[in-house]
Amino acid sequence: MSGTSLDAVDMAVIETDGVEVTAFGPSGERKLTEATRNVCLAATDAAKSWGRGTPPPAVFAEAARAVADEHLAAAREFIAANAITALDLAGFHGQTVLHERPNEHRIGRTVQLGDGERLAQGLGIPVAYDFRTADVTAGGEGAPLAPIYHAALVRRSKLDLPVAVLNLGGVANITLITSDENALLGFDTGPANGMIDLLVQDQTGARCDLDGKLAAAGTVDEGALALLMAHPYFAASGPKSLDRFDFAFDPVRPLSLKDAVATLTAFTAEAISIAINGLSERPTRLIACGGGRHNPALMSEIRDRAGVPVTTAETEGWRGDAIEAEAFAYLAVRAVKGLPISFPGTTGVKAPMTGGRVSGVG
Repeated sequence: MSGTSLDAVDMAVIETDGVEVTAFGPSGERKLTEATRNVCLAATDAAKSWGRGTPPPAVFAEAARAVADEHLAAAREFIAANAITALDLAGFHGQTVLHERPNEHRIGRTVQLGDGERLAQGLGIPVAYDFRTADVTAGGEGAPLAPIYHAALVRRSKLDLPVAVLNLGGVANITLITSDENALLGFDTGPANGMIDLLVQDQTGARCDLDGKLAAAGTVDEGALALLMAHPYFAASGPKSLDRFDFAFDPVRPLSLKDAVATLTAFTAEAISIAINGLSERPTRLIACGGGRHNPALMSEIRDRAGVPVTTAETEGWRGDAIEAEAFAYLAVRAVKGLPISFPGTTGVKAPMTGGRVSGVG
């Protein structure tokens, strides 16, 4: 899994039948090379002006090859370093460069670049990839896809229901495993690290607000926060999904960098609070995973605004940095077995449906 932060390839091994997770193998990451990062940034920029019904930008093919080769190099190093002797299947998410949610006039669009067949040939095992396209073609949001894996983790940990799992990546998404256990709800709540990262990168050249230091030194501008929260996305009910470029920076542009970052951090937390208040059941706890849980300022804002107890993946015995990689390993097995990976309560499709393509290797 490589996220929209364009930071690293995350890798994890699990043992699963696509329903229960029976064992966890090693996990790790390999930082993206600057060359791959740059071509993915170019593809993301090209995607912003890519008209529907027109040929894909030429840079897409170059980026797809680079992403596959980057994942192949990462996987080979990971396999060697951990003395892994046998793998049955790999799940490969690809690099998201575009995500447009559907509306009443058109289906959505989503693009995850990466050559799954190239990766399969290099690894010598089947690779499941392109997990989102089938859902979007069927009228779904195409995201989030991790909820079914979150449910498997909650089930394995025997947690009291209802429980909510919060992923803090470029965008934040929440999963509610209801007291019914068979009912699964999930949607994107709003930005997580994405807007903060983009602002910090633009103004300082750094990749992120490391340890939340800028946010902690700034003051939340309540007027700017109110303008951000006035976006119509928050009035819509789930299922719903976002691209990290869906919100404008205009409300925070007049602010100092510290105050702008503090306000965007509060924006993430306030959007999560609105999401929790709109859930069909009040969760007994909110379990945070993803990179954003390493940001003390963000976690403090979430705890102040969530209105429910907030824990982290590690508190529950989970691997917080590996969950998304684990999720796509899990989804890969479900794709091979024809089990559903998206649901009416998570992406808005009419019925549970499987997805993904599987390479012909193996």
